[in-house]
Amino acid sequence: MMEEQLFRKESPKRTYQGLELKPYSKYKTKLAEDFNHKCGYTDCNHVWFGGIRNFHIDHLKPKSKYPHLETKYSNLVYCCPPINIAKSNDDFDYLDPCDDDLNKHFYRTKTGEIFPFKHSNRAKYMYYKLKLYLKKYSIIYMLEEIRNKMTKLELVIESIEDTQEVSKIKGIKNDLTNVFFEYLKYLE
Repeated sequence: MMEEQLFRKESPKRTYQGLELKPYSKYKTKLAEDFNHKCGYTDCNHVWFGGIRNFHIDHLKPKSKYPHLETKYSNLVYCCPPINIAKSNDDFDYLDPCDDDLNKHFYRTKTGEIFPFKHSNRAKYMYYKLKLYLKKYSIIYMLEEIRNKMTKLELVIESIEDTQEVSKIKGIKNDLTNVFFEYLKYLE
């Protein structure tokens, strides 16, 4: 049996309360902040897709069918390109990443695979329509886990007295960090 993990640790919250902006692309920076720089549907950090410049703005209710909602902040979702493309103009009753607790509808395995809970028909629909089963989302999850653990390791290393063993560990960690962050810079 697969060990269930939380789908995401931090939920996005729409905070923008200003004037309605046109075109809706003017919301992008604020959406990135409100969505913790992550896709509302996959929880993947935008850095893995090249950052904010490559991320999309999805309309929860499609703008083609609900033109009056095109620039309503409450209808916008910061998301990765593959999800926005898969969703397209679909008018299904999608779970709102801000208003619905996606942890009650989806879970992850220890290796980051996304699955819908059996009780949630909306999650099951989204799982297949948005292709949440694709391996790239678990790979991104694991890369993010590595990044987080490397950050924690750096804090631990800094707290240990400098011995020969610590120097060896620092060398290995530095090699790993350099390769990892070279890849991150490439993506950004």
